Amino acid sequence: MAVLLFHLRNVPEEEAEEVRRLLDADGLDTFETRAGFWGLGVAAIWLRNERELARARGLIDAYQHALGERVRREHDALAERGETPTLWRRLARQPIRTLLLALLAAAVLALSLLPFLWLAG
Repeated sequence: MAVLLFHLRNVPEEEAEEVRRLLDADGLDTFETRAGFWGLGVAAIWLRNERELARARGLIDAYQHALGERVRREHDALAERGETPTLWRRLARQPIRTLLLALLAAAVLALSLLPFLWLAG
C-alpha cells in the first residue's frame, strides 16, 4: 500500500526536485500527486512500497538536515558581510511597498479594534 512520504505544499521547486532526484537515485519507487486547480488535493510524493519507508525517511531526514546546515551557513555568511535582510534594508530598498504594507496592517488593526472602541464609548 502506498504511504505519504513528503508533502510538496509550500516547498520550493528546487528543493522538491532535489528530493525527487535523491529518491530516484536510491531506486525507490515513488509517485507524485498534485493539489489540483483549487488546491483541494494533496501535493505530495508517495512511496509505493511501505516496507521501504524507513530507508526513504532516512534519506529525506539526512537531506533536510544537510539543507538546514547549508541555509544556516549562508545566513551566517550574509550576517558576517552585513547583508542580512532587515526591516530598515527593505524600507530603503522598497520604501513604497514597505509603507503600503504598514498602512495595510494599521488599517486591519483599526478595523479589528473599531467595534470594541465604539462599545466602550
